[in-house]
Amino acid sequence: MTAPVSRKAAQPSSTLSAVTPADAVPPAARLGGAVWVALGVVYVVWGSTYLAIRIALETMPSFLSAGARFIFAGLLLAGFVLFRQGRAGLRVNVRQLGSSALVGVLLLTGGNGLVVLGENSIPSGLAALLVAVVPLWMVLLTAAGGDRPKPVELSGVLLGLAGLAVLSAPAISGDIPPAGVIAVIGGTLTWAAGSFAAKRIPMPGNVFAGSAYQMLVGGLGNVLIGLARGEQHGLDVDAFSGRSWLALGYLVVVGSLVGFTAYAWLLQSAPLTLVATYAYVNPVVAVLLGWLVLAEPLTGPTLLGGAIVVAGVCLVVSVSRRPARSASRK
Repeated sequence: MTAPVSRKAAQPSSTLSAVTPADAVPPAARLGGAVWVALGVVYVVWGSTYLAIRIALETMPSFLSAGARFIFAGLLLAGFVLFRQGRAGLRVNVRQLGSSALVGVLLLTGGNGLVVLGENSIPSGLAALLVAVVPLWMVLLTAAGGDRPKPVELSGVLLGLAGLAVLSAPAISGDIPPAGVIAVIGGTLTWAAGSFAAKRIPMPGNVFAGSAYQMLVGGLGNVLIGLARGEQHGLDVDAFSGRSWLALGYLVVVGSLVGFTAYAWLLQSAPLTLVATYAYVNPVVAVLLGWLVLAEPLTGPTLLGGAIVVAGVCLVVSVSRRPARSASRK
């Protein structure tokens, strides 16, 4: 599970090398068992990160904690590549490094950083609901790129958004700080842009290395923004709670090393509309965790909205699986 790769990159011989670029992979291989496992990881893991972010923010600064998360994860992943492949595993050309930097900034500095900022003032469950607009931006970007979505895929997106509207209705009826909402929506735009770009620009041939570079650059971007905001002033590491440290550790190992690399690999291994369905399931996971961990009420609209969301996901997934079945008959 790794980062997007260049469509022109050569295939390294190592077991850690990139898989074939998405345009060259037969549909049956592209939508094989590994795709569904990776998608399941992104569904569950990223749904839980909203709660972890909220807990980390109880005693940690926004952008500096986000930066530490991705820098640590990037260093661990780079070390893993060095251990398995040596320096050759991290070797990239200038264009690939620049592409990794761009995607890292869009996904992790803009996308994740703004979500973390927003969670300072809005509940984690609401943040997850707002992030669910990502598939809509992806569909619009895909259509603008000349790859028109299938009518059934578009119907699945609209059905999912309808379910999320039902889910979010009770949350947005209260007194929600607008700044937090605006920050998260801004994060969804940059995340969608980064996901779209990752499928169209030359990325490192070694997908593990690509993920490491993205996390290092994206994490550095978060740190620079945190310093520019003055988050370092009055910073007392001793005041960080054990609960926040555990949450940060979870975000580094599970949320970043496992979840982000799974997502990045999916960007070059599966249809974008299928990958985007994670944004439908994550809010359901976040709401359930809020109910279990924070004793948040599990209301009728929440159950109804969750059911509609799952229906939208099933619709999009069913369309994305059709090429694999057709190919298997040949």
